[in-house]
Amino acid sequence: MRCRKTKKYFTDHNIPFKYVDDDLATEQEQQKIEQEMTKRGGQLSFPWVLIGDDLVVGWNPAKYDELLALSKTS
Repeated sequence: MRCRKTKKYFTDHNIPFKYVDDDLATEQEQQKIEQEMTKRGGQLSFPWVLIGDDLVVGWNPAKYDELLALSKTS
């Protein structure tokens, strides 16, 4: 459910994004995602959103707003 909310948030705000449905990914893709998450210090929890170099784990629209506003001023 949280992943759907996250996709809807970005769609509703006309923000282009890429996503991978982890449960539909191959085992090799899942391992790559897990490695990337742990490399960036994230928990193995979804949704996992990368905005610039900032990682947001979980449904957090306030944090998405904050980071997107920062990226517009950079």
